[in-house]
Amino acid sequence: MTDMPPKLAEIVDEFASAPRDVVLEMLLEFADAVPPLPADLAGHEGMEQVPECQTQFFLKAVVQPDGTVVSHFDCPPEAPTTRAFAGILAEGLAGAGAAEVLSVPDDLYARMGLAQAISPLRVRGGTAILARLKRQVAEQSAGVR
Repeated sequence: MTDMPPKLAEIVDEFASAPRDVVLEMLLEFADAVPPLPADLAGHEGMEQVPECQTQFFLKAVVQPDGTVVSHFDCPPEAPTTRAFAGILAEGLAGAGAAEVLSVPDDLYARMGLAQAISPLRVRGGTAILARLKRQVAEQSAGVR
């Protein structure tokens, strides 16, 4: 977990060391950590849908001129586990640079020990969210240079 943003590494460690019966409670706390969309994204304009998620999930990553990444996520409250993935990424990647985001391991959720706590379908959805976020950052980073 070398270059992972420190906040995200901390979250991963907390989950990895938590007893299984506490993991779901911890996830639900992150479901509340998803910031509301800015007004210009209210209709999901310019956002990418993640079809791997069982529920409607939209995301948009914006690489700022200073190289930091701002992520926007939208997912209905009725999908707390999927919202939790968004909350983990929103909190863990806040203020992170493009290179840091791109260095997040693809097996992030497995490292957190979530594979034992939630269904494989949900882990796959979370993994797809991360993959699409990283792809958007990579495309913008390539376009900037």
